[in-house]
Amino acid sequence: MFDKLKELTKDTAIYGISTMVGRFLNFILVPFYTNIFAPSDYGIVQLLYSYVAILNIVFIYGLDSAYLKFAAFKDIGDDKDNFSTPYIAVFATSLLISLLIVINVNVIGTSFGIPAQYNYLIYLAIAIIFVDANAVIPFLKLRLERRAKIFSLFKIINICVNIFLNLYLILVLKWGIEAVFVSNLIATVVSLLLVSPTIIKNFKFKFHTLLFKRMLKFGLPFLPAGFAVMLVQVIDVPILQKLTDLRTVGIYKANYKLGIFMMLFVNMFQYAWQPFFLQNAKDPSAREMFSKVLTYFVLVGSILLIVLSLFINDVAKIQIAGYSLIGSEYWSGLNIIPIVLLAYLINGMYVIFSAGIYIEEKSIYVPIITGLGALVNVVANFILIPVLNITGAALATLAAYFVMALGYYYVTQKFYKVKYELKRIGHIFLAVLLVGILFYYLRSTGNLYFIYKMILLILFTLYLYFVAINRNEIKLIRTKYAESRRKKK
Repeated sequence: MFDKLKELTKDTAIYGISTMVGRFLNFILVPFYTNIFAPSDYGIVQLLYSYVAILNIVFIYGLDSAYLKFAAFKDIGDDKDNFSTPYIAVFATSLLISLLIVINVNVIGTSFGIPAQYNYLIYLAIAIIFVDANAVIPFLKLRLERRAKIFSLFKIINICVNIFLNLYLILVLKWGIEAVFVSNLIATVVSLLLVSPTIIKNFKFKFHTLLFKRMLKFGLPFLPAGFAVMLVQVIDVPILQKLTDLRTVGIYKANYKLGIFMMLFVNMFQYAWQPFFLQNAKDPSAREMFSKVLTYFVLVGSILLIVLSLFINDVAKIQIAGYSLIGSEYWSGLNIIPIVLLAYLINGMYVIFSAGIYIEEKSIYVPIITGLGALVNVVANFILIPVLNITGAALATLAAYFVMALGYYYVTQKFYKVKYELKRIGHIFLAVLLVGILFYYLRSTGNLYFIYKMILLILFTLYLYFVAINRNEIKLIRTKYAESRRKKK
């Protein structure tokens, strides 16, 4: 079991380092945008990208999840069948949907609440979605082949191209927010070109009808599910725009993006987690491994949550040559960051619970659970935003992730029972809760000094060490690690 977990750790490290580097490079654009664009202009960018994110799900309609499963298990057809069939399907349907949107740009712009003078940006946005959709299956192929280094390199190249073009178009050519979309489109085309050898190698001009029907049967439930998940992630933006204004949207999303560090942790884990549990599902110790994975994920994630929540405000306001992590016009939204971090952590637990659903092919429950999460999010946004403004939007997202994680946990325990270490996890969250109460109390009284933050961090660490951490497991891991190093020598 240790060797299997070591494989997961190795892949997580590769995906993690590259994802952290790539996302961090991409994150550079946030201070760049917020120190140059007014909150209302940045709000337009975020509003459009919220719809782009939703349409990305529609363009793939669950074939990404279906491809992961059928290509890994190889129940029907050969490798090229499993690659070509979903690739052809995605290309044909994405082309059709793109043409329909292009024909109805003005109507769509009005419906989406986009100012008329920015409707031309929709053409760029739909081109981004089309190209990106046709790169999804090739990138999944790289993940299944465990070519983590190549996968990560291509993603970093995409981001570097995007950043360079943003800087050039905005700083040198003095473009406005259209530079954001032009840069993204060119970078996405570069990504597609990079994976073109994978497409050529694995593609054949044959559409396996039976395989496609099986893929649709498995994958289509992920369309409403993926749509619902994406609604949870982005629906707060259009709702916030309807209930407030574009300036508020800009402030909200700029601060929401400061949750990137927890998002990175979850994303790099997810990249390695899905192939890992699919490939090890038949291992006799699989359930025990999955239980340990959840415990250590929550442990590491909670430490990251507390550290960031305590010190992110200080970091965000540090000014260098008159510029800060986010522009001073956006500082009013810093209070939502701890909520966003916790929401991402809960989302990571939701990802872990998905293993049982994949393994037992219970995807029929996915749209029900995610749909409930989306419903909770929408209702909570409409209730909380008028009262708490952007804090309400952040709390709505947290509530939705909690509902979805709980739903996935219930289904997993019903069809693929795993004895998760709920007592240890409960101790971890109790520590988070206690620190959170003290943190907000000290901040409300104006006494949240740096020394008090350090004391809270030390108390949290000590609590985890003496109450939540199994020191025998730590000794075992150290022993196994030392043994593996000796074998390599």
